[in-house]
Amino acid sequence: MGTLYPPRTRGRLFSESIPTLNDAAAATNYGVPLLPVYNAPPTSHVVGLGQPTNDGIPSQEEVSSDLRRMRSGYSAMLWLIWCVLFGSLRLGATLSAILQNETEFELAAGHRQGRLFPFYTIGRIANVPCIASNGLQGTCLIRGECADNQGIFGGSCSTLTTQATCCIFSRTCGGSTNLNSTYFTNPGYPGSYNDGGTCTFTITPCSASVCQLRIDFRSLNLAQPNGEGNCLTDVLTITGGSSAVPQICGENTGQHVYVNFADLNPITIRVSTTAGSTVDRMWNLQLSQIACASQFRAPEGCLQYYLEPSGVISSFNYGFGANPNLNSLGATGTRQIAGQRYGICIRAAPDRCTITYSLVSVTNDSIRIPFIDCFVWQPTTDGSYAFTVSGDAEVLDPTLIGMGIFGENGDICTTDYVVIPSPVVTDVNAAGAVFTDRFCGLGLFAVTSQVKPFVVYVVWDDNEEPDVANRGFRLAYSQNACTLGA
Repeated sequence: MGTLYPPRTRGRLFSESIPTLNDAAAATNYGVPLLPVYNAPPTSHVVGLGQPTNDGIPSQEEVSSDLRRMRSGYSAMLWLIWCVLFGSLRLGATLSAILQNETEFELAAGHRQGRLFPFYTIGRIANVPCIASNGLQGTCLIRGECADNQGIFGGSCSTLTTQATCCIFSRTCGGSTNLNSTYFTNPGYPGSYNDGGTCTFTITPCSASVCQLRIDFRSLNLAQPNGEGNCLTDVLTITGGSSAVPQICGENTGQHVYVNFADLNPITIRVSTTAGSTVDRMWNLQLSQIACASQFRAPEGCLQYYLEPSGVISSFNYGFGANPNLNSLGATGTRQIAGQRYGICIRAAPDRCTITYSLVSVTNDSIRIPFIDCFVWQPTTDGSYAFTVSGDAEVLDPTLIGMGIFGENGDICTTDYVVIPSPVVTDVNAAGAVFTDRFCGLGLFAVTSQVKPFVVYVVWDDNEEPDVANRGFRLAYSQNACTLGA
């Protein structure tokens, strides 16, 4: 802001002489009440300087002194009014500028009315993300507005005023919201939920500039699918958007999905549960609205969108342990959820031209090791079950599962598989092999792709019965720097 000057009065600085305050026009300009007109007595009534006449009329000097005092008082009052008004405007503009700076997610601003503080109006606070004192993401609001919307105060989100709080919105079954960064939890969260029924929650875009909803599964633990991969005991469904979301059940904490809004129509989340289950089911879903113009908006066709140059991707319900449910043949069931078809996208980092996918080393709960005429259970730390997407995982020595030579490729992959566009495999054990973009079986070589956007497509068919003891996949990805000429 430039050099500050006091207000001017018709071309004069405020410190210069001002018109007499009993002048109607001048009083109107200064916004002060018009003083009653005082008519000085004729000279014949003045008997001496500073001495009143016998009829009680003050002297001319006293009149002049009174007028000077009144002018001085009104000058001070006008300075005070100017300072308060200027201070309010400056504070409001500064606070709004600070709070308009969005965080990495560039979440869309909502629509709210500003609130009045005593003596001044603070600038409209932007509906931007903030981190509350408990580590949860909230929305920066005036405290009164947070309370009006049944929010929870999560600590200050401004260094300029204590009236701004990081407001956390937490809702449960039967609720709805058009507020950004809302949490949808099971009744009694963080405790478990053992009742049966359907818990429904709806989300409406907070403005016409919103295009997507990101749902982060901060906690999602439901019953496992049956042995054929169907979500019969518990299931989470998401409807109302213009993009499809498959049914989800099992253990999915840490996963996320993106859903496109269909214009301003609401998106509905339903969690259906069966009473009597021994599963300690719970859920805490963070709902973040993404602006249409945001650079963090997921590309079309991407159910998931990862923003970091390296990390881990996994199929829904991937886990170290096998599904405790048996299939119809009495064999160990699969953790793969039937009927899954979606894309996992990864944002390309600057100066990165290719991406490599490889098995993640994981700690399985245990594996069965032959010992003379019996079996012993021994923990392992390897990537053996990090890629088990089709076939019978129990017919293979567990120490061999995951090796690339037990993977399959191409036309053999017709039921469950992942698609990695234009793959390049450099493993010496794959020398001479020609690879297409379909990978399945019980193992995977490290695979590199240069097709952008970086994407892995997941295809599980509707019958998972043959896929005994499969976990799905858990892959590490790493983007590679561009080489000369790339």
